[in-house]
Amino acid sequence: MTYKLDELAGEAGVAPRTVRYYVQRGLLPAPEFRGKDTSYGREHLARLRAIRVLQQAHLPLEEIQARLAGADLEEIERIAAGAPPHGLEARCAAPEEAAAAPPSGAPRGARWERVEIADGVELHVRTDAPDRSRRIALDIESRYTTLAPKGSR
Repeated sequence: MTYKLDELAGEAGVAPRTVRYYVQRGLLPAPEFRGKDTSYGREHLARLRAIRVLQQAHLPLEEIQARLAGADLEEIERIAAGAPPHGLEARCAAPEEAAAAPPSGAPRGARWERVEIADGVELHVRTDAPDRSRRIALDIESRYTTLAPKGSR
């Protein structure tokens, strides 16, 4: 499916001006031109929705651009649907390891993922946590990585 600028902006819940700005900044690829009509596609809509999800997690545009830069359409659609980007999952312990030492106060039998923030500092996220909680974990991790000097993790 293709969209005109106003249609795309309406579907994504942003202003047309925002779409143009994101293209200018490199957050969105340039639209296709067909004759005198500019058209946007599925990837543009998915990227706009993913940007919104990551903004709701309080990520700055520079971080959002970096996270989306190497992502394929499938990953972008996962993010747009509210799933944490693969970067968060890649730094989590396997569920078997996390379940071996759950945080105190955890429900019996609960399964946890560990996110290493720094040497000796971990964030525990229950595997059945709501998407909002997973986005909070992503936000904490991303804030640390933007503040920490390179090589300190």
